[in-house]
Amino acid sequence: MIFYFSGTGNSRWAAELLGQCLDERIVSISETVGTSTNFTLKKDEVVGFVFPVHGWRVPRIVDEFMRTLELLDTNSQSKARHYTFCLLTAGDSIGRTMERFVKLIREVKSGATLDLNAVESVLMPESYVGLPGMDVDKPEKEHKKIEDAENAIVRFASTVKERKIRQGDVPLGWEQLKRGPIPDFFSGPVGAFFTHFLITDKPFRVESERCVQCGICAKVCPVGDIDGGKGKEPKWKNNGKCLTCFSCYHHCPHHAIEYGNRTKHKGQYFFGKRNG
Repeated sequence: MIFYFSGTGNSRWAAELLGQCLDERIVSISETVGTSTNFTLKKDEVVGFVFPVHGWRVPRIVDEFMRTLELLDTNSQSKARHYTFCLLTAGDSIGRTMERFVKLIREVKSGATLDLNAVESVLMPESYVGLPGMDVDKPEKEHKKIEDAENAIVRFASTVKERKIRQGDVPLGWEQLKRGPIPDFFSGPVGAFFTHFLITDKPFRVESERCVQCGICAKVCPVGDIDGGKGKEPKWKNNGKCLTCFSCYHHCPHHAIEYGNRTKHKGQYFFGKRNG
């Protein structure tokens, strides 16, 4: 079973590719919001997690999901450990995101304590456009990132399929994670700044003359933060749920959504956009 969260489609694609390679079912974390987070595992079924890095940290929706997740076994008396892995997607570096995730996974309720056996991080096309100087990748770079990521994910799937065990105290792939320079600083003070000041829907606005009220933005929001739909101009609910994943911005077919003045003249990206 592979649990995933995705805003602009990068992590969904990665989870689907892993699911195909491993013949495993995938579960969207955003679709579990407001429902039961108890899942029953089959005998010898792997447990995987795939999600993007938000501000060099675990996305809030994933954090909240992990705190309520309960994994049961078909055989309620079984204490067998399930092979567990995690794959992160990022536009650049991941900082100490995986270290933060390790703390969450240890608290998951299950028949046997979960320990990560293998980890991986792959670079995917950039989608964060909320700060000056940050924009989507050029087509050539976008294509190269996806090509390299596909190769890395297929290799990682082989590791999982063969149930290769962790080496010593750290999971397979731990030392090769793309943490970037000064990861403690980025996941610490910089990540805290992102969490408290930049993860908000308040700057989002609509250019009414470009909006055709198609409802796409409301449909793609992973947390239902947009009051909209076909025939309605979108309004953000300001209810604290926004992840600032920019899915609404990137999927708008007429570029009618802006994030204050920070997204003017910037590009749009979601997985498959250039082939759509």
